[in-house]
Amino acid sequence: MTPETPSPTFERLFVDDVPGDPVADNYRRQVLAACYSRVTPTPVASPRVLATAREVVELLGLPQDVVDAPWFAATMGGNSVLPTMAPYAMCYGGHQFGNWAGQLGDGRAISLGELVNDEGERYELQLKGAGPTPYSRSGDGRAVLRSSIREFLCSEAMHHLGVPTTRALSLVQTGDAVVRDILYSGHPRPEPGAIVCRVAPSFIRFGNFQILAARGDTDTLRTLTDHTLRRHFAGLIPPDGTPTRETYVALLSEVTQRTARMVVEWMRVGFVHGVMNTDNMSVLGITIDYGPYGWLDDFAPDWTPNTTDAGNRRYRYRNQPGIALWNLERFAEALLPLIEEVSLVEAALRTFVGTFQDAYRRMWCNKLGLSDARETDDALFDGLHEILAAVETDMTIVFRALAEVPAEVPADDRRAIAPLAEAFYEQASVTDAHATRLATWLRRYAARRADDANTDTERHALMTRTNPKYVLRNYLAQEAIDLAEAGDASRIHELLDTLRRPYDEQPERARFAAKRPEWARNKPGCSMLSCSS
Repeated sequence: MTPETPSPTFERLFVDDVPGDPVADNYRRQVLAACYSRVTPTPVASPRVLATAREVVELLGLPQDVVDAPWFAATMGGNSVLPTMAPYAMCYGGHQFGNWAGQLGDGRAISLGELVNDEGERYELQLKGAGPTPYSRSGDGRAVLRSSIREFLCSEAMHHLGVPTTRALSLVQTGDAVVRDILYSGHPRPEPGAIVCRVAPSFIRFGNFQILAARGDTDTLRTLTDHTLRRHFAGLIPPDGTPTRETYVALLSEVTQRTARMVVEWMRVGFVHGVMNTDNMSVLGITIDYGPYGWLDDFAPDWTPNTTDAGNRRYRYRNQPGIALWNLERFAEALLPLIEEVSLVEAALRTFVGTFQDAYRRMWCNKLGLSDARETDDALFDGLHEILAAVETDMTIVFRALAEVPAEVPADDRRAIAPLAEAFYEQASVTDAHATRLATWLRRYAARRADDANTDTERHALMTRTNPKYVLRNYLAQEAIDLAEAGDASRIHELLDTLRRPYDEQPERARFAAKRPEWARNKPGCSMLSCSS
């Protein structure tokens, strides 16, 4: 795009379709009978584009050289608003760590408007870290470079892994310092500020409905729900265009099933969201709000990446399906004023278990290269999980290595487990008893494979396109952060390029597939993370 090329035209369907806050001033307050507040990003000192995702540029129908346009850095850094934009922050509530928190809202996220690409697909662009809004409470509405790098990279990594997710268009360094206490230790310090432009069909979440139901504002609740149906679930609306009770039940059922399938994809790649509050759950069944997230290094089902969650481990890896259902129940309660019959709500929610179990069993079959999912396979899967959890074993590496296990497993236990040796964090921990236990499982697996319709070639291909070689390990993200804070953004680009092809071997990038190094075991940013951003 040359400097003379006009900027894209934004639309404002959400702003025009649902009630807005009549108060124009930007100060912290309770916002009633409204779904959003109009607010303008707060300018920064010197916005500079550190990275863009070329696939997202293409998705939005923009030219690849859009970053060279004078308006781009200024707009994505919050210093200018294009004429067709209608910036706003959403109003929503939510349950945080199981407790009702009341009004929350976009405290540091400002949506700019919507772009419609050449295929007619509509995408909302949202700046995270663009300054205070009426929902900022005691916050400053800003974000630091470290959390912004993590969100930018993770959004794109998840997409290329095949996990439903928001996307990231750009990462802009602001030139301003942001003061944060990274470990909540009473020692805040200034850090470089940044802004991520997030992209999604919508950022509507469970909490948007919850706040309206909690306030007894059924009229606005119905308006928001009907907007959501028209924009994202039009196929559920009756031919006459008027949603009915059955339409709202169908919406709940659809959101329930999408959420179940999304969580299965998290489990497949070893992803832990870390902050599954209801205000962080999308009605579209896509992953939103990348805060204290992480991938399992060793297969530890009770691990959570969130320091705030360290005590109760509510959002640990193995608990994510149950929390997803609990959150859906809260969403269902919010829709109850429109549905009115509890039995219909309960029936819709019951679709979660069947959807999840079917997808979960199919997912584990794919991870092991099996053509069909049998109920008897559950014992095989569970046995593997127990073995992997017993000794510190890298989840990503071990499943790639399982694809190389031969059809004929050697009789000697140590030789049998040799293809998996790279996955163990401490070789000394693999006792003879553990070797025997794992080798015994491998022989059961070999027998199951022999009884499967897939050939060895088909099995290997299925496993390598299901089990990634590369994920955004926390220590890799932290290395990129350390370099970027020192003025070197090259690792961001290198990781972004690697994570575009997470299932390919990429031998020149093999170091990014290595186990977590010992130095990273307890280093801040490399293991657990705080909500500080």
